[in-house]
Amino acid sequence: MKCHVCGEGMSSLLSDLPFKVDLHSIVILKDLPVWQCSNCREYLIEDSIMVKVEQLLSAADISVELEIVKFAA
Repeated sequence: MKCHVCGEGMSSLLSDLPFKVDLHSIVILKDLPVWQCSNCREYLIEDSIMVKVEQLLSAADISVELEIVKFAA
Protein backbone atom coordinates (compact mmCIF):
# COMPACT_ATOMS: atom_id res chain seq x y z
CA MET A 1 0.00 0.00 0.00
CA LYS A 2 1.28 3.48 -0.86
CA CYS A 3 0.88 6.61 1.26
CA HIS A 4 -1.60 9.09 -0.22
CA VAL A 5 0.48 12.01 1.14
CA CYS A 6 4.07 11.24 0.07
CA GLY A 7 3.81 8.04 -2.00
CA GLU A 8 6.09 5.90 0.21
CA GLY A 9 5.18 2.40 1.39
CA MET A 10 2.92 1.81 4.38
CA SER A 11 3.27 -0.89 7.02
CA SER A 12 0.61 -2.56 9.11
CA LEU A 13 1.15 -2.02 12.84
CA LEU A 14 -0.62 -1.51 16.18
CA SER A 15 -0.77 2.04 17.50
CA ASP A 16 -2.34 4.02 20.36
CA LEU A 17 -4.49 6.87 19.02
CA PRO A 18 -6.51 9.60 20.74
CA PHE A 19 -10.05 10.51 19.63
CA LYS A 20 -11.89 13.60 20.86
CA VAL A 21 -15.47 12.51 21.51
CA ASP A 22 -16.84 15.60 23.25
CA LEU A 23 -15.73 19.13 24.07
CA HIS A 24 -13.84 17.95 27.16
CA SER A 25 -13.57 14.19 26.62
CA ILE A 26 -10.83 12.16 24.90
CA VAL A 27 -10.69 8.41 24.34
CA ILE A 28 -7.36 6.72 23.66
CA LEU A 29 -7.67 3.45 21.78
CA LYS A 30 -4.72 1.17 22.53
CA ASP A 31 -3.34 -1.37 20.07
CA LEU A 32 -5.42 -0.09 17.18
CA PRO A 33 -4.47 -1.73 13.84
CA VAL A 34 -3.43 0.95 11.34
CA TRP A 35 -1.39 1.36 8.18
CA GLN A 36 1.43 3.85 8.80
CA CYS A 37 3.78 5.49 6.31
CA SER A 38 7.46 4.75 6.91
CA ASN A 39 8.38 8.22 5.66
CA CYS A 40 5.88 10.90 6.78
CA ARG A 41 4.12 8.86 9.55
CA GLU A 42 0.66 9.46 8.03
CA TYR A 43 -1.73 6.68 9.00
CA LEU A 44 -4.86 5.04 7.61
CA ILE A 45 -7.54 3.04 9.39
CA GLU A 46 -9.33 0.39 7.31
CA ASP A 47 -13.12 0.73 6.97
CA SER A 48 -13.83 -2.52 8.84
CA ILE A 49 -11.70 -1.32 11.78
CA MET A 50 -13.31 2.13 11.69
CA VAL A 51 -16.76 0.57 12.16
CA LYS A 52 -15.53 -0.97 15.43
CA VAL A 53 -13.84 2.31 16.42
CA GLU A 54 -17.12 4.18 15.95
CA GLN A 55 -18.92 1.60 18.13
CA LEU A 56 -16.35 2.00 20.90
CA LEU A 57 -16.44 5.79 20.73
CA SER A 58 -20.24 5.91 20.81
CA ALA A 59 -20.14 3.87 24.03
CA ALA A 60 -17.58 6.19 25.66
CA ASP A 61 -18.42 7.88 28.95
CA ILE A 62 -18.30 11.59 28.04
CA SER A 63 -18.49 12.57 31.70
CA VAL A 64 -14.79 11.70 32.10
CA GLU A 65 -11.97 13.75 30.59
CA LEU A 66 -9.83 10.79 29.54
CA GLU A 67 -10.74 7.17 28.94
CA ILE A 68 -8.28 4.52 27.76
CA VAL A 69 -9.75 1.52 25.95
CA LYS A 70 -7.91 -1.51 24.59
CA PHE A 71 -9.01 -2.22 21.03
CA ALA A 72 -9.84 -5.90 20.60
CA ALA A 73 -10.16 -6.97 16.98
